[in-house]
Amino acid sequence: MGISRILAVDGGGVRGVVPAIVLQRLCAEPSLEGWLDRVDFLAGTSTGGLIALSLAAGIDVGELRALYEERAAYVFADSFLDDLKDLGKLLGADYRVTNLEREIHRVLGDRTLAQLGKRVLVPAFDLDSEAVTERSWKPKLFHNFPGEDSDGDTLAYHVGTATAAAPTYFATFDGYVDGGVFATNPSMCALAQTQDVRIPADERANLAELRLLSLGTGRSLRYIEGKTHDWGYVQWVRPLLDVMLDGVNGVAHYQCSQLLSTRYHRLAPTFPPGRHIGMDAVTDIPYLVDFASRLDLSTTREWLHANW
Repeated sequence: MGISRILAVDGGGVRGVVPAIVLQRLCAEPSLEGWLDRVDFLAGTSTGGLIALSLAAGIDVGELRALYEERAAYVFADSFLDDLKDLGKLLGADYRVTNLEREIHRVLGDRTLAQLGKRVLVPAFDLDSEAVTERSWKPKLFHNFPGEDSDGDTLAYHVGTATAAAPTYFATFDGYVDGGVFATNPSMCALAQTQDVRIPADERANLAELRLLSLGTGRSLRYIEGKTHDWGYVQWVRPLLDVMLDGVNGVAHYQCSQLLSTRYHRLAPTFPPGRHIGMDAVTDIPYLVDFASRLDLSTTREWLHANW
């Protein structure tokens, strides 16, 4: 039987606590008991990739939430000496990628993607294909579906670190950076994967039977005032990164909506005007917990009842 139920989770750094709490709340609904167990394909980018890999490894959603609340400060730990070496962040990443790798390894252990309990897809971006011909950078979609391009032998924590290595926040990991540079919302990537002719026919999905739940990590109402911005590299580098990571979400949402209609549902909450929460905003985690705990999930709950 092919894939029938997909859960996809966006990137967003510490904002990953929002979908973690949403999942926890939905799992606590008596009328939705066991709905998460019926997911047969998990996709996630960056922090969403960590959620997808963790759920596929059998980690409970309550434990997943606790990881954000208790361990995020270790991932986004900075030091005066590091800032001094990096000339106040002008040179060098904000945080050590080894901290990120250590925490992900602690959660996922030495499992390979093939040893996970569910199918997964996790985007990252390869900065050097090292190909003999047409050497270039390229998107990379790690997955554990059978087939000639399977990444089943790859360590899950390596994939988790690669997808979460956001430019300027962390150094690259094994030549990869955050998959959010092309797929912050991995929903369409997951949908396309279910149609790949290279995987066995019994693993491919029938679009007419497919259901896809997409979870965002919280959207800030941001804008750049004015009609003309004569900026150079220094002025654009961080705003452009945020524009790039946020801007692709709507494209994937549109594509999935057109292909699946009512069999696709996206929960993408928006923060109040003036509230911007960066990927490394560890001090805002209590606010994020309260925000996620107060979200109205009635529409999502009704969609799960009708479609899951």
